[in-house]
Amino acid sequence: GPPPFARRRHLSLSSPPYPDYSPPMTTVTRFAPSPTGMLHIGNIRTALHNWMLAQRSGGKFLLRIDDTDGARSREEYVEGIRADLAWLGLNIEGEERQSARFALYEGEFAKLMEAGRVYRCYETAQELDLKRKVLLSRGLPPIYDRAALALTEADHEAKAAAGEAPHWRFLLDRDEPIAWEDGVRGAQHFDPATMSDPVIRRADGSWLYMLPSVIDDIDMGVTQILRGEDHVSNTATQVQMFTALGAPVPAFAHSALLTGSEGKLSKRLGSLGVAELREQGIEPEAIISLLARLGTSDPVDASLSVEQLCQTFDLSRFGRAPARFDEAELARLNAQIIHRMPFAKVSDRLPEGMGEEAWEAIRPNLNTVAEAADWWAVVKGPIHAPAQDDEARAFLSQAAEVAASLDWAGAPWAALTGALKDSTGRKGKALFLPLRLAITGMEHGPDMGALLPLIGRDEVVARLKG
Repeated sequence: GPPPFARRRHLSLSSPPYPDYSPPMTTVTRFAPSPTGMLHIGNIRTALHNWMLAQRSGGKFLLRIDDTDGARSREEYVEGIRADLAWLGLNIEGEERQSARFALYEGEFAKLMEAGRVYRCYETAQELDLKRKVLLSRGLPPIYDRAALALTEADHEAKAAAGEAPHWRFLLDRDEPIAWEDGVRGAQHFDPATMSDPVIRRADGSWLYMLPSVIDDIDMGVTQILRGEDHVSNTATQVQMFTALGAPVPAFAHSALLTGSEGKLSKRLGSLGVAELREQGIEPEAIISLLARLGTSDPVDASLSVEQLCQTFDLSRFGRAPARFDEAELARLNAQIIHRMPFAKVSDRLPEGMGEEAWEAIRPNLNTVAEAADWWAVVKGPIHAPAQDDEARAFLSQAAEVAASLDWAGAPWAALTGALKDSTGRKGKALFLPLRLAITGMEHGPDMGALLPLIGRDEVVARLKG
């Protein structure tokens, strides 16, 4: 019968129970970070695209923590990855951890041994390096010569007796061309005769990335793998691993990597993470708006909802050129999103006492929600107004009298400036700037017509009197 992988379409999670993935064609994507640091902007883009791919077709988005490297993996990074995904709104529908799956890997490895698709090798790193140099000096591709395949069982026994432990390689089928239709890059072809059999297990028994990842993708029912173009050569090898384990090969897509706005891969991008963006006051919607379409032929549009972005997500729209990430563009998108943000969405993040009317007055001037506190301080006072000359002070004294006599129920700013224009002949900057400076302490800011009712008649009169 078919191998157990072919029958297994559900997650082997212990608690709570997760439903069977049926029908079989449900799109299942995964994000598989290593918890050796915090997520950076490139990781986040990969996670987002996989989530969107699943959302678009009503599929599943799974998280796999690739923590086989016990020395570098840290629990705080696992928690950080989960928290970052949750803050961005990328809900996961199942999680696996590689460190809990070693028994599964052993079982599948044993099947590959039985089928003759893995073999023992003993060369040191120095010996392999020398072999590569010799091949290169002869103008030949530096691929492993499969010398270990010539070892007899007696040779292996002798090495074991001498205390030499083997590392293991996966035996590529060199008669079977490797090809797949890549969701971004189109038709891909690799000649296995030009590839080295990859090391899949170290001499100490620990696993390298290649095989556990394939075993997990099969076991978790992953149907689409979307990752960076730096994985293309891994995919060429892994395509044969899926087949060797009797499983269908998932659909693969490899997107171009992110570069900085200056056009090259920067250290900044490799370290820029969700925590720093949050500290800068960047909203999750701004990150999603930008990253959802970065590298595609579709325009970045802050007015689109996450649902609309998911509906229009299409791998065929991705280009092969590196995608440029620009922090200034992210800041602009953030401001656009905040300028449309309803009070209900931000009320719990605003200063005490700041209501909907104040939010709507102040919102058009904000780059981040946190800046609302600065403008609320202008409303509540006290303010530190800059000193103005004698002529301006006389004008402000007149303005205080007019303000005190106005009907404050209507539009006090329009009434105040209208009356002062008529009585003083001032207009434009000469009319508005001294008033704004005296009332807010600032040269620019929210619409004064919206601010005056918030500040209140008595306080406005007091500020005009200085």
